[in-house]
Amino acid sequence: MNPLIGTYECKVDAKGRLPLPVGLKKQLLTVMEEGFVLKRSVFQNCLELHPMSEWNKVMSEINQLNRFVKKNNDFIRQFTAGVKVVEIDGNSRIQIAKDLVAFAGISKDVVLSSSINVIEIWDKEKYEQSVNVDEYDFAQLAEEVMGNKNENGIS
Repeated sequence: MNPLIGTYECKVDAKGRLPLPVGLKKQLLTVMEEGFVLKRSVFQNCLELHPMSEWNKVMSEINQLNRFVKKNNDFIRQFTAGVKVVEIDGNSRIQIAKDLVAFAGISKDVVLSSSINVIEIWDKEKYEQSVNVDEYDFAQLAEEVMGNKNENGIS
């Protein structure tokens, strides 16, 4: 799957149905039939929509953890808490379960933000707060994360 591109604003209805924007839907055509996994984000109060093929890669890594180590077992439980399999309906919508709506604090206005191979689903106000960071802070973060990579991608 190619990396996803774009940030889209849309509205979720009172029943938790979220329409996929056309630009995003076009990028997901090749993975649409296999379905998606919707889950809580680990680091943010947003949701993550994983194409099933990408989710299977993540679960393959997690499956290698020794479940007889308590912290591994605790991590798996927390990581998979609230996980839902979702499909896109005939009107190009996904259904967001009430517990996930509550976790992310989703009201009516949402932002779908591509994050390489995952789509983050944010309440619009929370998304704006997360991206409106001090310019210097982001520059410092960028340097710390990406600044020590050479042309071959090696640190």
